[in-house]
Amino acid sequence: MQEQITAKLEELRKLLQEDGGDLELDRIEGKTIFLRLTGACGHCPHATATLRNYIEHNLRLSIDPELVVERVK
Repeated sequence: MQEQITAKLEELRKLLQEDGGDLELDRIEGKTIFLRLTGACGHCPHATATLRNYIEHNLRLSIDPELVVERVK
């Protein structure tokens, strides 16, 4: 499952990069994915919404509905 998560995150990064942001995978523990938002996303007041509504939502739809994304600062 880790390979699927990594591949999907690479795909999702493209939209973030278009807005001057990016993400880094910190680690995966079970079904929890720890991400660091960087660039414009790192300081954006909508970062939590990006994690839940964009990244977590897409990972759940395409890989596993029980996946959870947590932000690492």
